[in-house]
Amino acid sequence: MRKIFIILSFLIFTSANAGMSDNDKSKAWDCVGIYMANYFLPSGEKFEYGMKEKSISTVKVLKIYALEIGILEKDWDAGVNKAVDKHYGSKYDKAKTDKCHIFVEALVPNGAERVKKVVQTLY
Repeated sequence: MRKIFIILSFLIFTSANAGMSDNDKSKAWDCVGIYMANYFLPSGEKFEYGMKEKSISTVKVLKIYALEIGILEKDWDAGVNKAVDKHYGSKYDKAKTDKCHIFVEALVPNGAERVKKVVQTLY
């Protein structure tokens, strides 16, 4: 009986983290760093306000998704902090930002819709 419990616990834990591989986590964190850099662009940078809204909304969607699939909040936040440190103060890079949008929309189920929904709740 104990062996069955251990095996079931392992399978549940493994399947909860199956939604995001280590490589996907790394890419997601990198995108969060890019999105946060977009949100806190240095003065003088040209940008569309909608880009800032989408950036901050996507950060929120990624965190919610990470928590939904069983990534611990402290682990997620630690990865985010490193990525933000890496990208903070960077200039807006449309190509990198667009790559991140494509990645998030593929990674998160209904990603585009979820981001759009969060954008609509910002005000």
